[in-house]
Amino acid sequence: MKAVKIRRIAVTAVIILAAYILQCSVFPSLEIAGIKPNLMLIVTASFGFMRGPREGMIVGLISGLLIDTQSGDMIGFYALIYLVAGYINGLFEEMYFDEDVKLPLFLIAASDLVYGVCIYFLTFLLRSDFNFLYYLNRIIVPEVIYTLVITLAAYPLLLYINHKLEAEEKRSASKFV
Repeated sequence: MKAVKIRRIAVTAVIILAAYILQCSVFPSLEIAGIKPNLMLIVTASFGFMRGPREGMIVGLISGLLIDTQSGDMIGFYALIYLVAGYINGLFEEMYFDEDVKLPLFLIAASDLVYGVCIYFLTFLLRSDFNFLYYLNRIIVPEVIYTLVITLAAYPLLLYINHKLEAEEKRSASKFV
């Protein structure tokens, strides 16, 4: 049983690290009009509604800390935003069904929208940049759309990995019963 948990932790760590590397190295070259998708938010939200608030928070915290180390401004800013996103998405675990892709798409879109609004209010508005509609139309909404397009490719892969891990956990648990 303990080996299964260690395997889940290792696979989760590899997924987070791969998403971080892709977001930092590949996605800047996929930038369209200064907009790039938020793969770390896709991973955080997916783990939230697939595995619950606790895992969503853990994945969000680690993802946010990785983003914090990249940005270099202050440690904990993105960690808090991603942690909250993981927790809130985890609250939808009871409503989540693997076959239905509408809820994950909606939750990831809503998470990215709230993420963009939080970034605006906590960084730009505090510097007296009151052009919210410009920021909304030129950055937030296009990023939400671009993130949803990437979600259509990334989510099935995350779902497949989660199914494999859950099947292994069930096999391991049935050996002890």
